[in-house]
Amino acid sequence: MADFDVIVIGGGPGGYVCAIRCAQLGLKTACVEGRGALGGTCLNVGCIPSKALLNATHHLHEVHENFEKMGLMGAKVKVDWAKMQDYKQDVINGNTKGIEFLFKKNKVTYLQGWGSIPAAGQVKVGDEVHSAKAIVIATGSEPASLPGIEIDEDTVVTSTGALSLPKVPKSMVVIGAGVIGLEMGSVYARLGAEVTVVEYLDAITPGMDGEIAKSFQKILAKQGIKFVLGAAVQGVTKGKGKNTVAYKLRKDESEHTIDAEVVLVATGRKPYTAGLGLEAIGVEMLPRGQVKTDAHWATSVKGIYAIGDAIIGPMLAHKAEDEGMAVAEVIAGKHGHVNYDVIPGVIYTTPEVASVGKTEEVLKQEGRAYKVGKFSFMGNGRAKAVFQADGFVKLIVDAGTDRILGCHIIGPGAGDMIHEICVAMEFGASAQDVALTCHAHPTYSEAVREAALACGDGAIHA
Repeated sequence: MADFDVIVIGGGPGGYVCAIRCAQLGLKTACVEGRGALGGTCLNVGCIPSKALLNATHHLHEVHENFEKMGLMGAKVKVDWAKMQDYKQDVINGNTKGIEFLFKKNKVTYLQGWGSIPAAGQVKVGDEVHSAKAIVIATGSEPASLPGIEIDEDTVVTSTGALSLPKVPKSMVVIGAGVIGLEMGSVYARLGAEVTVVEYLDAITPGMDGEIAKSFQKILAKQGIKFVLGAAVQGVTKGKGKNTVAYKLRKDESEHTIDAEVVLVATGRKPYTAGLGLEAIGVEMLPRGQVKTDAHWATSVKGIYAIGDAIIGPMLAHKAEDEGMAVAEVIAGKHGHVNYDVIPGVIYTTPEVASVGKTEEVLKQEGRAYKVGKFSFMGNGRAKAVFQADGFVKLIVDAGTDRILGCHIIGPGAGDMIHEICVAMEFGASAQDVALTCHAHPTYSEAVREAALACGDGAIHA
């Protein structure tokens, strides 16, 4: 048994960042993780391995589709799936070992095992009970499924199984047109699988700017991904060498089926708090399984806090990281803050899709007067040079003040470019502020400046 100022339960992006920040603030800190490797879902079976496969298959696409256009001639590249999996694992290992190094550097105690909270101020790991003045729940989330679907992580898989299939399937049905489904569907489509995405709603990427979503779907369709929208999945039946997905079209209740070698269930995620013993000690929960917290991430039990996917809000690693740093500040007696209005979201397909702030749809519901400035990557020399001129930048500003309310980008490097607008919004900047800022040429980011110019007198290259 050991005494700590803070024990963080969960070693994912929220948890490990929180633990490091607590230690940097002079608190004696431990982090509990039962997975056997730090980094949580993100580093082990989520963000990082999926980006490795997206990177590898993007290069494959470039070889097959664009190399000859650039005068790069030669035999077609073949896929060694086992070696690609090794590459993915090397990326994972390098990142998780890096966190262990950071723990040692910052003197964070790494408690390996599954944690529970037998009482306020106590955390049990294995047979040992440790005491802590503050406990932070950062246990993340797990994949959610649908009734009538039995996950076996073999041929009916979640994102976890999809990252480690024994071979590339000839066909795949993706249930759910959200971020995870489209990223993994994109990976396997590039690898040669016939991919069909089945979505309950009438549009992909729920909550995204409608204009961006429509453009995104068209681009993915050109890449060979098929879509069945407005379809309610009824179940999955396993057969010999195939799985049959049954669904009803919501517009007319007609029944249909589609066969595939592999079915990826990508219907979102749910908080993971099993085994913590929260209800027994009086921690109040919300109806959808999240831990209820106040504005300072404190639960209903004094000294116990919660962050990340375990509480309400977007299930994003960077949102959890921000909360992890903020709650560390609170525990240390300082002021912790997260600006929930400026949390970007990114889809790492090719092209990338990124957004921050409000969409047109939300502003219309609010009845707020706004202006839109758009600029197509067709007018961006750098994008055309790398065959990525599809897409555009869309900047939304207040009609009266010109203050930036949101930005939505589909195009090359969107996930990096969005941060220019995040910084601008954090400082309350106007579109004119961005338009008057010199941008290097030739860069993708010039498209952001042009969109800002389009909010005023007009873009130059449109």
